[in-house]
Amino acid sequence: MSWAEKRLVRIAILDLYEGVANQGMRCIREIISEWGEANNLHVVSKEFDVRLKNELPDTSWDVYISSGGPGDPLLSRFEDWDINWCRWVDKMQRWNANPSNQQKKYILFICHSFQLASRYFNIGLVCKRRSTAFGVFPVHMLEGGKDECVFDGLKDPFYAVDSRDHQVIQPNLDLMQKIGAQILCIEKSRPHVPYERALMGLRFNEYMIGTQFHPEADATGMSMYLQTEEKRKTVIESHGLEKLNSMLEHLNDPDKIMWTHTHILPNFLNLSIRTEEPVC
Repeated sequence: MSWAEKRLVRIAILDLYEGVANQGMRCIREIISEWGEANNLHVVSKEFDVRLKNELPDTSWDVYISSGGPGDPLLSRFEDWDINWCRWVDKMQRWNANPSNQQKKYILFICHSFQLASRYFNIGLVCKRRSTAFGVFPVHMLEGGKDECVFDGLKDPFYAVDSRDHQVIQPNLDLMQKIGAQILCIEKSRPHVPYERALMGLRFNEYMIGTQFHPEADATGMSMYLQTEEKRKTVIESHGLEKLNSMLEHLNDPDKIMWTHTHILPNFLNLSIRTEEPVC
């Protein structure tokens, strides 16, 4: 079958990395490419430089993925790119709420975008962490996560790459119930420290979902990060050398981050365009 006979799927990737070197964009590109080939689809994707060029996609795309990125999700609220990003979310909300628009717009918010979306929807308290979270950690599902199609095939707990200086805690449960939002998963339990567990996954509404971890991360990219001097130092200072070595071992375990890598984003894409094979 030629590409002209394949179903066309248009995917907009919102790049929030502000020009900072990263593995996230590479992973997103590769997952989209592999997913398109596996489903015999003609995928057209475009990247929008949100922070450096103030670029944002219009409503003509089928699926939207808003990436992670550096910086403080609170301090940027008065910057032009942040204001325009929030206006873009509002535009997507209004599109999906319009009954005359039969083709709804599905959005995945990753890490920094998750924090921005949580701030936009007033889901909970967005604040700075006591220390940087970086590495491979278990994520624990709540009931909402066990019923979530995008999490289909994941174990409880599952393992994910966490890389952030901020967090979302103290969920506004009354508001969440009002807008149809649901907590999907939370960070690992740490009974020895008096800190609240952060929200790690949220369904904001029927068409928008987000994770505070990096579901796109793969073993290659994470190995490169963990072996840089800066990141080695961060992990060792925060968690110890034994934890660093344990993280490196996890990279070779197909049931850890590679399992997450091959499930969440492909499941999201399947759900977004309603491929013939259901995800749950």
